[in-house]
Parts: sequence; C-alpha cells; structure tokens
Amino acid sequence: MEHFSEEDLGRLLSKLQLEEKVLLLTGRDSWSLHPLPSIGLRSIVVSDGPAGVRGDVWDERSPSANFPSPTALAATWDRAAVRTIGWGLGSEARRKSVDVVLAPTVNLHRSPYGGRHFEAFSEDPVLTAELAGEYVRGIQEYGVGATLKHYVANESETERFTVDVRVDERTLRELYLLAFESPVTEAGSWLVMSSYNSINGVTASENELLTRPLNDEWGFDGVVISDWTAVRSLESAHQAQDLAMPGPTSAWSESLLEAVRTGDVSEAAIDRKVLRILRLAARVGALGGPSPDVPAPVDVRMIARTVSISGSVLLSNDGILPLPPAPSIALIGEGARVARSQGGGSATVIPEAVVSPADGLRRRFGEDAIAWAPGAVVDRRPSPLPLTEVADLSGAPGVSVRYLDTEGVELGRETRRATTIVSFEGSSMLTRAATVEMSFRYTPRRPGSTPLAVIGLCDFEVHIDGSAATAGSIRLRPGDDFATSVLTPPFTAIELPVAAGGSDVVVRFTPVPGGVPDAVALGVGSPAPALDGDALIAEASALAASREVAVVVVSTSAEVESEGFDRQTLSLPGRQDDLVRAVVAANPRTIVVVNTGAPVVLPWRDDVAAILAVWFPGQEFGDALAAILSGDAEPGGRLPTTWPSAENEVPVSAVTPVEGRLDYAEGIHVGHRAWLAAGRAPAYPFGHGLGYTTWAVDSIEAPAALEPYAGVRVAATIRNTGARCGKVVVQFYLERVSASGVDRPVRWLAQFETAHLAAGEVRAVETTISGRRFAHWADGWTVEPGAYRVVAALDVADPGKHADLVIG
Repeated sequence: MEHFSEEDLGRLLSKLQLEEKVLLLTGRDSWSLHPLPSIGLRSIVVSDGPAGVRGDVWDERSPSANFPSPTALAATWDRAAVRTIGWGLGSEARRKSVDVVLAPTVNLHRSPYGGRHFEAFSEDPVLTAELAGEYVRGIQEYGVGATLKHYVANESETERFTVDVRVDERTLRELYLLAFESPVTEAGSWLVMSSYNSINGVTASENELLTRPLNDEWGFDGVVISDWTAVRSLESAHQAQDLAMPGPTSAWSESLLEAVRTGDVSEAAIDRKVLRILRLAARVGALGGPSPDVPAPVDVRMIARTVSISGSVLLSNDGILPLPPAPSIALIGEGARVARSQGGGSATVIPEAVVSPADGLRRRFGEDAIAWAPGAVVDRRPSPLPLTEVADLSGAPGVSVRYLDTEGVELGRETRRATTIVSFEGSSMLTRAATVEMSFRYTPRRPGSTPLAVIGLCDFEVHIDGSAATAGSIRLRPGDDFATSVLTPPFTAIELPVAAGGSDVVVRFTPVPGGVPDAVALGVGSPAPALDGDALIAEASALAASREVAVVVVSTSAEVESEGFDRQTLSLPGRQDDLVRAVVAANPRTIVVVNTGAPVVLPWRDDVAAILAVWFPGQEFGDALAAILSGDAEPGGRLPTTWPSAENEVPVSAVTPVEGRLDYAEGIHVGHRAWLAAGRAPAYPFGHGLGYTTWAVDSIEAPAALEPYAGVRVAATIRNTGARCGKVVVQFYLERVSASGVDRPVRWLAQFETAHLAAGEVRAVETTISGRRFAHWADGWTVEPGAYRVVAALDVADPGKHADLVIG
C-alpha cells in the first residue's frame, strides 16, 4: 500500500469506465476478482480458511497445512500463539498465490448446539475479539488480507440462508458487534464478510449495520465482501456492501449497470465501492509495482504442533498424567487411527499428511508399547479407497479420469491420486463435463462381493471387467443443505463382484443440478462397515484389561459438526459412551482424549483417570498428543466455552427458527454469563484447565477510585504451587457491587494475561482493563457510577482474589 497514496488510487479510479467499475463489483468466478490490465490490476485470489489455506486447487495435487481449529486457538488464551497461526496462514497464502484468506470467523458460541462452532473462537466477545485481532495481524503482516466473518449475529446454521435473527441493540452492541470491533479498529482487518442471515428483518448485505457502526463509527476502510450468494438484490448496492461473490454473475451484474444509468444507484456509490477494491489491491500487491515486503515463510508443522499442545485442555487428572517413561498402552477408538484433525464444510483443507494418535504414540513410546482396537463406529460416511488398492490405466496408484461433453467428445483426461474429485470452478473440466468417467484396477484386500460407495449428485453406471454391474441415481434428501452438497456430498452403497486377482472398474457419472452452482464433487469410496457393536466393545475391553494404561480417543464426525446444519445432541455419536464405560470397568487407569470441535456431554467423566480435550488439533495431532501424554510438554489450554454436564441444563439451546425467526431472547446472558445467571454449575466452567502444575492467586491490587470511561491498571500476584514449570492464564473479571438499575451479568470477562512460571515462582501479572469494559450500551456507551469489583481468577467459577473500586 505504501506504493499507492489515496490520490494515486483516485487517479486510477478516474480512468475507469462505468462498465469497468461495475464489472469489478462481482467476482470473476468462485475464487477470484476481475483483472483490469488497463490500470495494472491483476486478479485478486481469495481462499477459504480458517484452519488452513485451500487455494484455487482444492485436492491432493496441492495440499495445504492443516492448523488447529479456532476453538483450539482460543483455548490457548495466548495472543502470541494465535499470532503465529496468522503467520502460518499468511505464509501458506503467499505459497499458494492467495491474496485474501476468508477468515477468521468471529461469531460467538451463543449455544453449544451451533454446528459450526469449531470454526469460531469462543462464547465470549472479549476473548474472541482479542485473539481474532492477533489472527488478523499475523495474516496481514504477509501482505494477505484477512476477512472478519460472518457479519453479524450468525451463530447457527439451521435455515442459515433465510433466518431472521431478532436481537435488541444493547445485546448486539455488547456481544455480537463487540467481537468484530477491535479486530477492525485496532487490528485493521482489510475485509469484512456480510452474512446470509437477516438482522431484525433486513438481510445482512442490505443492512444499515454495514454503515453504522462498521464504517461511520469504527472507521473501516476495507472491502465488505458477501458470503457466497448473500447479495440478494440491488438494494444492497445502496448500502456499504462492496463486492458480490461468487461470479461471474450475481444479483448485481448487468442490473446494477442499468440501475446506475437510470439514476436508481448513484455513480458516487459505485466509486466508493471500487475505490475500496483498489485499496485492497494495493495492500495485497495486485496493482503492479514492487511486491509487498513480507516475512520469510514459517515452519507450519512446528506452529501446528506447538499451538495444538498450547490449546489442549486437561479437564481432569487424578495424577495419572504425565505417563511414566515406558507404559504399555491400549489405544482405543476409531479416531486413534483415522484422526479427526478438522471440521467439515468450507473450513476443510487437504493436508499432505496427518499424524494420527497411533502414529504419534508409537513414535514416542515405541511400536511394542501400543496395541490398538477400534472400539466403536463413529463416522458413517465413506472413506477414500486406499491407493494401495486402486491403480490407474498405467498401473500407478490412483485412478484415470476422462471428461466428456454432451456429444461424447473428450474434453480432457488426467490421473488422480484421490478417489473423490472436487471443483468449484465453472470453467474446469469437471464442472463443464456432461459425463465423467473414472477407471481403475481395483484389488481390495478381500475379493468377492465388495461394497463400494458412489459419491456425488449424479446418475451413475458401474461396469466391472467390461460388463454392466449396476446403475442408479443420487439426490439430496429433504432437509439437506444444498450448499454442503460439494463439501459433504451424498452417496449410495453398491456391491461389486471383484475377481480374486482384481477387476477393472469403470464408473460413469452424469452430474445433475441441485447443489452449489458451478461446483461438483464425484467419486467412489469404501462405505463404513457394518460391525457388531457389542463385539467391538468387548474386544476393546479385553485389550484394556491386558495393558497398564488405556487411552480412549472419542470424537465427533462430519455428520455431527459441520457447516450447513446444527447439532441435534451434545452426546458423542455412536456407542462411544458405552465404550468408555466398558473400558474403564476393565481398567480404571483410563485416559480419555476428546477430539471434538465444541463441547460434548461426558456422562462418565467422574469415573475415568483423566480427560484431555484436544478439539480439532490439526495435522500434527498425534505428535502433539504424544508430547502431552509423555510429559514432554504441558497441555496449556483453558476452556474458551462452557462444557455442560447434561443437555437439559444448557441455559441457551434454541438454534432452530420459529416461522423464520430466531429470537436472541436471552439478551446479554450468553455462555458463562447465562450459566451464572441461571445459578447452574456446568461440568467444566469457562476458563477451566489444569495443566501439570498447580496455582494460587495470592492478591490483587487496583486503585480504589476511577474516573468514568478511564482505564485501570491492575496487578495480580500469582504463585506456582506445583513441582514443575507451567503456564497460567490469569483471568480478570468484573462484577457490579452496588445496586444498579441496569441488568448486568453476575460476572463478565474484562481482560486476561498468560504467563509461564517456574516451580515455586511468585510473580505480579499486570494488565490494563479498558474503561469500555465497565460500560453498557444505552443509545451509546454509558458507564454507570458506583462500586465495581475486579476479580483475578483461574476460571469464571473461581472466587479468586478481588479489589473493589468506585467509579465517581
């Protein structure tokens, strides 16, 4: 940007014809903007995040680093750690020639039933805003734009394209807008994404909230990009909506050009939008001139591993952890071998490799130390056919793919090292083809009648060894989200008579409409096996009884936590609860590793020796887990969201609209605030986490009086009472002491600091609490005079130590 002044950008704008200006306001395709060579503007490339940078090719040919999910990042409570993730994403974006990362997601965990919460940070606006700001700074230091999304009040997925969220202005300001504010005003995010939902009757892309507070109050000077297809009409052109995605057509396109010509939309409004796109282009180096100075690439594997450890939360521990040097371990769980490193939906990336818990533990403790049993079936979706079982026409691992037009003329062919192929580009061979033919030599481990999953919205024919085997159709079911038809495509299972030495298989797909326009996913895979649940549990129990320690990995699946739908239950899928109970009955020295993106209920939590929440920990899952279990590293996380003890105790559970409306009736009492207001004790409170040492808050110092709107410097004296060095997260909460006519939370987070102390060390941890943290919204930020309490605590339920102060 330093190479282009505002005057420079204005001169470039003045060179453009109206048609060129309007062209810039709709994407060129799904993932890029139009170039204008006449002014030196190249195409700007955008890519999904937030746990990795997908790039314009989303398949095995261009793998991506897979970082821990945002809930894992938030669980670090560590600004510096999240900044390194930003560096990793910025570095990856540069490697993949991506200019804009469509992340971070800063919506709140309003209810644990939100299906996409793994992609957002936390239930608290202060924690979310602080960490999102570091994420933005890290990305943008690489000359890559970060995108705050989804603006605003987009905390659930049910009816996500049409839901009208009803929320009062105070709640909107104090919670949902607050999460966006400092990442704009302090971190300076270059983009904000308008969401699908309506807010108080007006869809986000047409909402006044894009102007006030985003532009008028916060001084946002970047681009408001729409969520994909979230621009619904020309009305959004009158608002501060700058860019409609995807292209090449949108609700604007030619109609916007005509509206300007007739005077319905002013050219000044168009110029304002175009200038912002040019400003973005200058920032990312898309306007010619020298490339932005950016830091050197970073070690993404090291960052992923370190942050996974820092965000893992030790929920309970009877002393079993860390493990002794040479334990014999019964490793149990489907997820121990097929790691769940990330959530489903647009956040998904394809890493080059994922270190499973089995891989990591064997590497750390030795091959003979680990014995594995599956225990229970979790994921019912097909898995890819192993490359050891499929060969292309040349005999190399993979499949041969031909693309044919409506006349049967070949558009092209290629060899792929994956058995499901995906494209979001209308210009690709996959999306242009009328027929896609996938051929391979199939040699499964067990020949004979072999199950095969056919995947994708299509009509299909399957031929084996030159003869027609079967045909069928795959369609979306009632209630399926069309937008996830590419990310989690529908499938059907068939039986193939495979010969003893292998068979030649040809699958011909005819794609059908019904999913995302210009996007296709087709392929084959192995259906989830139908196994005897009792036998699996009995096998796991016997293995646990034969070993010194049992480590059970329990997890959700893409059918439970994903973009496109909300959760129906907080219970673990399948018979995993039965599995844990059986294993701990066989061996009380049982450690449970909870591999989920958001809270689940753990009905056996008081019976097991230790529980470790690792979230969706990214591609280095297994090595990070091994470091924690062995004691080579400490699990440094604290909960960024409350974990309930039972579903009927969750204070905010409504995520399903009623007649199209979703009322945020709980107001400001969300997350830990709602639990405190209801007087209920969850299984694990907000901010909870144990680590491998113990802590005490000895005292807190704060001034006795404070002027309204002034910040306050406080210091908490913290003591490491344990036998080893560890990480402490000091949480500073506020409470209202004197009587008040304003509805306030029982206690609310005002600030936090992270420190590492040696065994026995005592340190004063200092911080500044902004004057805004004392304020409430009443047609403006208002600080009510009276007595307040500042509490330094180790979680929201910890009495901690407090100091009272009076605001005059």
